[in-house]
Amino acid sequence: MKFYITLLILLFPHGIYSQYILENESVIYSFNTNGEKKMVLVKDNNNKYIQYRFGTKRKIEMQFPAKRTEESWKHFHYIFYSRGGGKANSGQEIANLSFTKDGYQYLIYDTYFSQNEKLATGILLKNLKLDKTTRINGIIKNRVGSLFSLNLETPLEFDESLGFEF
Repeated sequence: MKFYITLLILLFPHGIYSQYILENESVIYSFNTNGEKKMVLVKDNNNKYIQYRFGTKRKIEMQFPAKRTEESWKHFHYIFYSRGGGKANSGQEIANLSFTKDGYQYLIYDTYFSQNEKLATGILLKNLKLDKTTRINGIIKNRVGSLFSLNLETPLEFDESLGFEF
């Protein structure tokens, strides 16, 4: 009996998060938030689609885009900046991935500043009608993946028109 209870306990967390990642997918970037939510950006292993997922441990509250097609890549905008040189040159890396849905702009950011050796990640959610932005902070210690080289690893195109936010 103890064996079955132990097995159930070990499998339970996997079952909770398995809805976020399908068998044919890889995680591009993921983190938990201070509000006990989870953001997962996935792609098909053959780059057939990209999809953003957000919700609680038990339930995906939002997926974008709804359909998993090759057209999904066109809904996302990506920009990246890197300045080397460490502290002496105020080295930094900033990566933004954004999309728009139902009057809101979702901007996922991943940053590093060498001056204070600070890493930060999260989501900026902007109500485009009211021009009001809400910050959802991500927890760095449980982040998986990176946004820093998406244009080299995926069909995403670099979009210089975006500007940077973080």
